[in-house]
Amino acid sequence: MAPAPPRAASFSPAELQRRLAAGACWVRRGARLYDLTGFVRHHPGGEQLLRSRAGQDISADLDGPPHRHSANARRWLEQYYVGDLQGDPQGSLENGTGTSAETQKTDLEIEPRLKEVDWEKDLVDWKKPLLWQVGHLGEKYDEWVHQPVIRPIRLFHSDFIESLSKTVWYSVPIIWVPLMLYLSWSYYQTLAQGNVRLFTSFTTEYSVTVRKSMFPGLFVLGMFLWSLAEYLLHRFLFHMKPPSDSYYLITLHFVLHGQHHKAPFDGSRLVFPPVPASLLIAAFYGLLRLILPEAVGGSIFAGGLLGYVFYDMIHYYLHFGSPHRGSFLYTMKAHHVKHHFVHQKSGFGISTKLWDYFFNTLIPEEPHPKMQ
Repeated sequence: MAPAPPRAASFSPAELQRRLAAGACWVRRGARLYDLTGFVRHHPGGEQLLRSRAGQDISADLDGPPHRHSANARRWLEQYYVGDLQGDPQGSLENGTGTSAETQKTDLEIEPRLKEVDWEKDLVDWKKPLLWQVGHLGEKYDEWVHQPVIRPIRLFHSDFIESLSKTVWYSVPIIWVPLMLYLSWSYYQTLAQGNVRLFTSFTTEYSVTVRKSMFPGLFVLGMFLWSLAEYLLHRFLFHMKPPSDSYYLITLHFVLHGQHHKAPFDGSRLVFPPVPASLLIAAFYGLLRLILPEAVGGSIFAGGLLGYVFYDMIHYYLHFGSPHRGSFLYTMKAHHVKHHFVHQKSGFGISTKLWDYFFNTLIPEEPHPKMQ
């Protein structure tokens, strides 16, 4: 006989109240209890919105308004399941209300697959590095990689190589801001000498002198071009759909971006590690040096480098920050979380929605239900 599944933990209403009084953020879904204390800062609606529902039944909130939560969001919730509430889940708690039997029945009918995550029955072995496993998922890979989990990810067997694939967020400004400042000053000084010329044809007959007063414009142009590069890389490289029969392209996609969609709140993989970032940055620098005079290309590159730093810092904050409701970053956080959980084929802008507007890849607005 197969062993009986472990029984869920049981909590009394008094125990729930003690945890809420201690600052924990537990919510209910019928009799099921979820500890969202570690998730409140990640919630796209803001920390206070989630804390205001501590102890309450959130079944109605999952269906909206303001929006119906996706299957991925509901599956994500199940990872925070801690046990059941003792007694009558229909009854009111001190700071919460019950759930109708009709609502609970509807949830079970609509979402029969949304149960506790069983790591032993997942498509991969989470006890081993994932990079060598995902290529074997084939046609199952695309659905699997877009079902987020709260676990950290290990890619490589080697501890040393694994360490190169991770980094803390503050390594980005520490490494790249000094380089950006050095290049800015160096190329400004070169332009100040007044002997840098930009040829407008293949001969030396038509050319303009690039003066130091043009440096701010070149720098801002670099930031603008980075925002475009950010969008294009995210859309066409990071979100390519690898062929289901290609082990190597699936593996490449996973190491480039798939692992981030699988574990979107793995703090060690939210910004580019210095080693792979260096290769990308060197490629951009080499391209600009190839097609433009050194001081011109270098000035644009310095602006692009600052744009990259802003991009990585904003990306980290969109996952771990708690911006004020109504602010620009609040809007971008909601935009980016929807990209992760629902609209993986749109909403590619991280630091700006400009290019999503331009290329018509904005996340569609949700229709609001009409009031009866």
